[in-house]
Amino acid sequence: MANDRTIHWGSRHEENEASRALRLAADAMRQKGYNPISQLSGYLMTGDPAYITNHNSARNVLKSLEREELLQELVRFYLRDQP
Repeated sequence: MANDRTIHWGSRHEENEASRALRLAADAMRQKGYNPISQLSGYLMTGDPAYITNHNSARNVLKSLEREELLQELVRFYLRDQP
């Protein structure tokens, strides 16, 4: 009987620039006592960088990317294991 399974080689999720930026910002916000979900949501909804801490250059890293790129990465991450 033939095996019809496809073997996936390598990482299931290669970290890209948007993913790295989101992780860095979330870590910086946690370190400063902020809720990263609330803060990132505020930033993505309004575009106001004041929602993001300057700690570890998180604000500058996020501002270097388009908000659309960040949203796409969040959706990609959320849906990556969906059938």
